[in-house]
Order: sequence, then C-alpha cells, then structure tokens
Amino acid sequence: MQKEFRVGSIIKPHGVHGEFKVFSTTEDNARFKKLKDVIIRKGDKEFNAEVVSAKASDTDVILKIKGYDTPESIEPLRRADIFVTRENAIELEEGEYFVADLLGLKVYYDKNDDGDYSTYLGELTDVLQTGANDVYVVTDESGKDILIPVIDDCIKKVDIVEEYVHVHLLPGLLDL
Repeated sequence: MQKEFRVGSIIKPHGVHGEFKVFSTTEDNARFKKLKDVIIRKGDKEFNAEVVSAKASDTDVILKIKGYDTPESIEPLRRADIFVTRENAIELEEGEYFVADLLGLKVYYDKNDDGDYSTYLGELTDVLQTGANDVYVVTDESGKDILIPVIDDCIKKVDIVEEYVHVHLLPGLLDL
C-alpha cells in the first residue's frame, strides 16, 4: 500500500509573504485547509513542512509553510511536489479507494457466472475519471487494455490488503 500521496506541485510564489500557488492533484481543493504537515520533495531533496495557512477555491490553492516568508525563499521550490502521509490523507467513504492503492491490483473474473472468480483477467493499470463513473483500465497478459466501468454490476469486490479485484464482465466488454 502507498505510504504517501502526492496532493500537488508548487507552481510559483504568490504575493510577498512567502505564500505559493499549488497545482492540485486531488479532487477536493478544500482538503488543503485541513493540512497541518506536508512533505516537500524536489529531485532527491525532501523535507517535512508545517502548513501555516491554506486558501482554497474550486480552481486555486494558495499555501504558506513555516520558515518561508518571502517570494525569494519560495522560488527554489518551484515545481517541487507536495505529499501527505497516509495518516494525513483524507478519510474515504465506504467503497472509495485511493487510485495509488488500486494500481497494480490483480483482476479476476467469474468465467462461468458460478461465483468462482479464479480466471485471471490482468492488472489494474489506470483509473479513468469520467463524468458519470470511474473506469478501471485492466491490461491483460498480451498488453491489451480492457475498460471496466466502476459500477455495482461490474465491480464485485476490491481487496486492497490481498491486492485483488473481482469483476463481472458485462457482455461485449472483452470485444471492445
């Protein structure tokens, strides 16, 4: 399981007091308002930072971290990534998963519709976020991608700890 999650990247200094604009990689920018500690990483250098303030809207995130009080102090951090530990990550609802935890899971299906999910389909390699529902991209052993909608009819079980997903293949899914 993933121990850290990337929540954004520093774009540029903002204002004159050491704040900086963040390119958010999370679905909910408001989560930044709850952050107390982050990890800043650029190349092979990283450090823990205390969040002093956070302003978030639907489109922008402005952060300030302790010890950085001028635009010049932020400039070397341009394009650095911002991470949070699993302990500082947002709490998920039942049936929600971090994409990072899903990637690499083995996907099995019930070939004969008899409750036996032992037929290996492939590895979950991507999650596409569409408007209606997410779509799991499963890459089979030949390298072909199979798209599986994340709906109750298709996703029967996700087990992050045991690292597998059980899916029901609707007619035609393998033909696409």
